[in-house]
Amino acid sequence: MNGHKNWNHWNVSLWINNDESLYRTVKRYTQRYGKAEGARLLMRDYFDGQSTPDGAPYSYSSVRAALREI
Repeated sequence: MNGHKNWNHWNVSLWINNDESLYRTVKRYTQRYGKAEGARLLMRDYFDGQSTPDGAPYSYSSVRAALREI
């Protein structure tokens, strides 16, 4: 899991950091709002109820963990 807490955190990070469109969206949010607030707003505006193509649900903690790498 490459240093991530669990498979879900790793998978969410993998998708956020390797899908160009998704990465750009996340980058825009973090630049505008910071990482903690950006993660909260991304959950509200973009990820609510969604999962990665591999079936990992987006959660605040998994998104916030992924933002540490951005």
